[in-house]
This record gives sequence, structure tokens and C-alpha cells, in this order.
Amino acid sequence: MSTQQPKPAAKPAATEKKSGGISAGLILIVLFAIALAIYNFVMGDPSHFEGGTTEGHPLPGDYFGVVYKGGVIVPVLMTCFLTALTFSIERLFTIGKAKGTGDVNAFVRSVQAALDKDDVEAALKACDKQKGSVGNVTLSAIKKYKALISETSLDKEQKLAALSKEVEEATSLELPMLEKNLTIIATLASVSTLIGLLGTVVGMIKAFASLGNSGGSTDSSALANGISEALINTALGIGTSAICIIAYNVFTAKIDELTYSIDEIGLSVNQNYATHHN
Repeated sequence: MSTQQPKPAAKPAATEKKSGGISAGLILIVLFAIALAIYNFVMGDPSHFEGGTTEGHPLPGDYFGVVYKGGVIVPVLMTCFLTALTFSIERLFTIGKAKGTGDVNAFVRSVQAALDKDDVEAALKACDKQKGSVGNVTLSAIKKYKALISETSLDKEQKLAALSKEVEEATSLELPMLEKNLTIIATLASVSTLIGLLGTVVGMIKAFASLGNSGGSTDSSALANGISEALINTALGIGTSAICIIAYNVFTAKIDELTYSIDEIGLSVNQNYATHHN
């Protein structure tokens, strides 16, 4: 009987582990606390209102007091706005880092020029210099390109298929990190509008309730407060939604641009291998 111990299973490559970062739920809780603090202590400061009390009307031209009168829905809408702003800034830095240290189009041209000359070392140096997601995917493809040159157990078609698979696998590791948190921004684009609409309905209910309780005489102050609350929530909801839509479309376009560059390099790698090697 053989006493040889079975080999332990290979550990996953360290490069495949991606940090999840801070929980989005925790960020939402922190931002809601910040929104509440701003609403109560900044916008709700008595100095923004007539008579030095929040029961009075906002001072003319004092928008802090005006927004405060939007009611309890305002902190929720402020949380949506702060969340969109936070994740937009985070995506801006992440996608900027993914591009690498130099211009992506210039990098693609330099790699293509090196491969046209079958200069693998020059292409590897360009990848090391570029870094970022595009540089990482290209580096994986060029290393596979270099390894297949001396590979004799595969025919040409199998080598080209292996190159394509290498690019796909490297891309699948990088792209999810670029698209992370975009779902939150897209969700806020719809949710903030609905929350603003809820605030509008609440404000209008208060406005009509003031008419019902006035006993036939119109309470213009209560009516105006209800309508003002409704319009403030409408404005905040639509404004936040517009920011989210713009941010989502901008980041999606940037990611599509990076994906196109990766696809272009992948095609170039395959074509040059087919031209220069068997």
C-alpha cells in the first residue's frame, strides 16, 4: 500500500482576491446620520427663521430655512444625494486608476506597434509602465503570448483559442470592480424621484387638511406651508435623480471606453500571433 500523502489542493491565486471595501449599508447609515445632523443643526438653526424659532417663516432669501420647511422627508432625500455624491466620487477615482498612468489610446497604439514588430519585451515594458486594469489585462495576454511561442503541444488554432480565453479571464477579474456601486447610483435615480413624490403627497395632504380644519375660512399660512413642503420635496427628488442619471451615464461610458480598449488589444494580440507564429 502506498504511504504517499495526497497533495493539498492548490490555493486560489492571490491576484483573484479583490477587496470588498466598506459595506454599502454602513455607508448609508453614516450618511443618514450626517443628513440628520445637517437638517437639524444647520438648516434647523433658529437664526434662519423669523422670530428666532423654527415655528416661524424662513427669512427672505434664506434657503436653509426654506429647505428645512420641507419636512421629515428632506433628510431622506439628503441621504440619497450624499450617497450618490459619495459613490460618484469613489467611482471617479476607481475608474481613473483603472486607466493607468498614461493615456489609454496611446498605450493601445504602443502595444499594437510592438506586437506588429513581434517585440514582446517592448509590449511587456509598456504594460508595466501603464498599470491599471487595461495594463493588467494586456500584461496577462502578452505573458500568455510569450509562453505560447515556445509551446509545442498545441496547434495554431488551440494557441489562438488559449490567447482569447486568457484575455476573457483577465477581463472578467477586472471589470466587476469597475462596475461596483453603479447599481446603487442607478437605483437612487429612480428611488429619489419616488421619495420626492412621497414628500409632495405628504405636503399636499397637509395643505388640504388645513383647508378642512379652517371651518370655511382659508388658513393661508398653513396652506402655503403645505404647498411649500410639497414643492421642496419635489425639487430635491428631481434634482437628486438628475445627478444620479448623469453620473451613471458618464461612468458607464467610461467603462465602455476601457472595455473597447481591452477588446481592441485582445484582437491585436490574436492577429499578431497568427501572423508571426505557428
